[in-house]
Amino acid sequence: MKPSARDWLLLCALHGVASMLLWWADKDLVAALTWQAMDWQSRPWTLWSTAWVHMNTPHLIGNQMALGTMTAMAWIVHPPRLCTLAWLMAWPLTTLTLLWWPQIGYSLGLSGLLHAGALVLAVHLLFKRMVVPKARRWGGLLALAVLAKLVLEQGWAHPVVWSPGNEMSVVQAAHLAGSAWGLVLGLATVWLGGGWRLGLRGVRV
Repeated sequence: MKPSARDWLLLCALHGVASMLLWWADKDLVAALTWQAMDWQSRPWTLWSTAWVHMNTPHLIGNQMALGTMTAMAWIVHPPRLCTLAWLMAWPLTTLTLLWWPQIGYSLGLSGLLHAGALVLAVHLLFKRMVVPKARRWGGLLALAVLAKLVLEQGWAHPVVWSPGNEMSVVQAAHLAGSAWGLVLGLATVWLGGGWRLGLRGVRV
């Protein structure tokens, strides 16, 4: 295991453990850690902590399973520290971007942040910042899967929808915001890592 990959895995562990602990926490504490559009300025920590709050058991289990998948992938591809930096920066920015949709009063859960992490990994794989076989192919497939999900959801037109299966409102705009920040910050950290190498015989952009 490369030392740089441990940073990403530790962040995954933090999200998983914190989500489980908050599931059993006092309701007042959970409310204090949930992001609300109307008063987040007086509680700025909620830009981070709301990702660990989950509405019900299916919501928690679904996000924990997705987080487990991302953790397993990171164990294989060994994300560099710049990947982790990009994911860290996307954390509060994903929540803050939800202010663009006035119909969103609150948001919670890891899903937006998970979308951000997936796009960060996809971008770094596409630009071969991780030494794994067929990195560009895996990055393209991951990016395509996230893009297809976003197109199906149409979060820009339907920022909040009711999910009968989970018996809760799903903030699809968080998926869109997380993906956008994952793409932007993924590209930025690729550039910070030494430029955008396209893999075309010495061509560098």
